[in-house]
Amino acid sequence: MASSAADAPSTRPSPLQIGWLQAWVAALERWLEAERDQLVLWLPVMLGAGITLWLVLPDPLAWSVSALGAGGVSLAAFAIGRGDRAGRAGAVAALLIAVGIVLVWWRAESVGVAPLAGPVLARFEAKVERIDPIAARDLVRLRLAPSHVVSDGKRAVPVLSPHLRVNLAVADVPPGLGVGATIRLRARLLPPPAPAVPGAYDFARVAWFDGIGATGRGIAPVEVLTAGAAAGEGLRQHLSRHIQASAPGGVGAIAAALATGDQGAIPEGDAEAMRRSGLAHLLSVSGLHITAVVGAVMLIVARLLALVPWIALRCRVPLIAAGAGALAAIGYTLLTGAEVPTVRSCVAALLVLVALAMGREAITLRLVAAGAFVVLLLYPESLAGPSFQLSFAAVAAIVSLHEHPVIKRWFGPHEEGRGRAMLRGLGSLLLTGVVVELALIPISVFHFHRAGVYGSVANIVAIPLTTFVTMPFEALALLFDCVGAGVPFWWVTARSLDLLLWIAHSVAALPGAVASIPAMPLGAYALMVAGGLWIALWRTRWRRVGAVPLVIGAAWAMLTPAPDLLVTGDGRHAAIRTAGGNLAVLRDRTGDYTASTFAENGGVDAVPLLLSEQPDARCGRDLCLVRRGRWRILATRSSYFVPVEQLVPLCAGVDIVISERRLPRACVPRWLKLDAATLAKTGGVAITFSTRNIAIVSHSEDRHPWRVSRSGGAGRRAFPGYGPARGRSAGDRRRGWRDRDGPSRPRGGSI
Repeated sequence: MASSAADAPSTRPSPLQIGWLQAWVAALERWLEAERDQLVLWLPVMLGAGITLWLVLPDPLAWSVSALGAGGVSLAAFAIGRGDRAGRAGAVAALLIAVGIVLVWWRAESVGVAPLAGPVLARFEAKVERIDPIAARDLVRLRLAPSHVVSDGKRAVPVLSPHLRVNLAVADVPPGLGVGATIRLRARLLPPPAPAVPGAYDFARVAWFDGIGATGRGIAPVEVLTAGAAAGEGLRQHLSRHIQASAPGGVGAIAAALATGDQGAIPEGDAEAMRRSGLAHLLSVSGLHITAVVGAVMLIVARLLALVPWIALRCRVPLIAAGAGALAAIGYTLLTGAEVPTVRSCVAALLVLVALAMGREAITLRLVAAGAFVVLLLYPESLAGPSFQLSFAAVAAIVSLHEHPVIKRWFGPHEEGRGRAMLRGLGSLLLTGVVVELALIPISVFHFHRAGVYGSVANIVAIPLTTFVTMPFEALALLFDCVGAGVPFWWVTARSLDLLLWIAHSVAALPGAVASIPAMPLGAYALMVAGGLWIALWRTRWRRVGAVPLVIGAAWAMLTPAPDLLVTGDGRHAAIRTAGGNLAVLRDRTGDYTASTFAENGGVDAVPLLLSEQPDARCGRDLCLVRRGRWRILATRSSYFVPVEQLVPLCAGVDIVISERRLPRACVPRWLKLDAATLAKTGGVAITFSTRNIAIVSHSEDRHPWRVSRSGGAGRRAFPGYGPARGRSAGDRRRGWRDRDGPSRPRGGSI
């Protein structure tokens, strides 16, 4: 026994293995030592990684295991590598991942409210918390806090959510309506909608973190019971109305957006042109606007104080000007509604002012990282929104580019003539615009499914025009309006905005101005984000490794085929790809919002066609039969009666059946049945015929609070084997089949 034990092979590592491991650890230490100034930049990235894990992982068990696992890794890394930089960096990174998971989980549980269980028509009293005019649609959007439901004597009305969002027609707005008022109204309310199709905007998640449990449309008459302290127009609304009166038309609406953040009056044509030309960021109050306001206030205050010798000789004028700029940033943020993007920009501006007051370099990646870290601590859910991603990606790309030694040599200060200096500045602007566009393309494609091609060129003119002409003259116009002398300044403001709109419409009309791309896989987006961060935040040659995941993610996204069939979660609307590459919608009266959702997520930059007008479709009043290659699709397009003896043979001869109602069991297609029962579990569906891939909105294992509160529990498997249920119930053997609440029309299903 002793000899056999002695002869057994040793499990101890060989000296060669130990030497290789020590060399690897030493190389890692040398690299981290060379990058020690950059390590702090990864703090918000690790915090964001934890938030992302919570958003991606499905249920509390996975969240708990991930948080505990990250915490355990942090303790182990700290204990094992207490004396080296790699151990400390790993411990901090794992700890921040755990903090991110717990932070966003706590935030979701603390601010979210359960949405309505279903549609309801209710009469209730509520306190007005916020008023947002949407003049372009003749609407006023109210955020309400219901106090109690008024019984209508007909049926019990369920308890409403603590916060609602209700739209009112402008004609239905009663006199005296203001923030803080108590009103009584009737409204048709719905729970916040989930994404209509995979990849679409998830308003249910946004509403959950905003504390909104229902949305809907108010019905006149609306009665004001008690006037609030801010009855009538608030400062923001009054200022917007004054600006639009001083500069009528689209230019006035854009001027109001620049000053107050109110975009509701911008005509849809102008707004679409700004989006297609890559200039839409100018309409949202963000870093550009905060910077312009702070810079103008600091300049004016410093010049005025310099005129007083006693102050100029005894006080730190730049510090006083910085304090005035900080107050201006905070006031401007409150004036424009204190939205998350504005708060984020205000925090960044305050950090810059603190750095200036301390005598430190103001614009650095550390400042960007500090701003991102503060925003994620306050609003962890903002990480999932395009606003956070776009703004921080743009700023990080600009700062990272101009911190590079080669760029500093090219575009830094030079002893040269004015002409060469202007050419060098123009080259710097062009390069910066191109880099920012490249950095923002993945984010734009992931969230909006489109990317502007000429945005960098348009911004070279639009950003200086807005910063140095439009906003200063608008501020002067408002200032001189106090003495009735603002007309000349309003004229200059309007002409500069006319030029801005001309640029937007001209660029938007260029061939190929917008590249439309279908919904991007989450994995491809994650690879591109990881690669971009790796390139931007490191400084040694190892930063080039980030190009590998960046290229792989981009190739994955580009090679992902566009879906051939899109079906909304309620089953009422569907769109199928035509032979020419466009989309054709099922119902002739499809709304603009639904049609645009289909176009965006289907990768089409055109108005969808009508399926009833396509040569490979036969559509009647109630049914539509489509042939797409070898695929045959049957869809209902009304709520009227379809006889079972007609429906069942049609189902048997097609591959996919789509309906907003529950189909009888005898309706057995060859592959997939998307009726009300199935869509209630899956939500919207996107199908790619070439790969037989099915993407769905709702997964049964998804236990995020805004999903669980809608379904009431875990759903069953949506597509058990992709096969339809067999058999036939007694109820299905009726002569006809119809929707329970729908009207009946005998034998209306002929096609």
